[in-house]
Amino acid sequence: MSDNVITSMHNPKVKQLVALQQKSSTRRQTGLFVVEGRREIMHALKAGYIMESVFLCPSLMGTGEEVDEIINHSRHGVIYEVSEPVYAKIAYRGTTEGVLAVLKVRHTSLEDLLLGEQPLLIVLEAVEKPGNLGAVLRSADAAKADAVVVCDPLTDIYNPNLIRSSIGAVFTVPCVACTSEECISFLKHNGIRILTAQLQDSKLYYDTDMRNATAIVMGTESTGLTNIWRDAADAHIRIPMLGQLDSLNVSVSAAILLFEAVRQRQTL
Repeated sequence: MSDNVITSMHNPKVKQLVALQQKSSTRRQTGLFVVEGRREIMHALKAGYIMESVFLCPSLMGTGEEVDEIINHSRHGVIYEVSEPVYAKIAYRGTTEGVLAVLKVRHTSLEDLLLGEQPLLIVLEAVEKPGNLGAVLRSADAAKADAVVVCDPLTDIYNPNLIRSSIGAVFTVPCVACTSEECISFLKHNGIRILTAQLQDSKLYYDTDMRNATAIVMGTESTGLTNIWRDAADAHIRIPMLGQLDSLNVSVSAAILLFEAVRQRQTL
């Protein structure tokens, strides 16, 4: 496959990979990020991401069409073979089939979005936990949402935990980071109805029409949405809470609301 064999923990490539996994600042400065696992890498390549290099651990990766396809896609990058101890050092998680790729960051803006006739978007304000965002992306993929928009983000979309928790949905669903002001302006300009998920001054989500162009907007579990979104909303919706707690995990809420939109649109 390649003459590039890495067995030393002190190799500069190993140090760079660890930094890319752990530091968002390194990802921003280099314009690179890491993806582990055959499925996730293939989703990224099919979405048009460019591979800079791939690191393979033969004793862990086995064989298969996906491995051959990854190697074929790496023709414009560099293939490295690494030992098991080195792979354990550079991998964010241990069970990733001995395949790890470094890809080039791609910046998507609101203007780059290709919206359907009656688009469905999920908007998250100031999401903190990469695992939550990853889970929302999985639901967005399942519901075939047009995009996920992250406003005033506190995590970057190339965080390895986000990629892992999304199982590659970060590559199958357009994901845009922007300010709340930019997103509101975009939604209003494109005639997309803004539905904010909140307890106050709201009606039950299944009594709200989601059949036309719709953006479902949610905030953090601790503080909810800020006033800029409450004021911009065309309607306020809520999920009934019948127990003693007053909120659900944001990814669970997103799934419920997205599939209500799907249900309504299937009855057209």
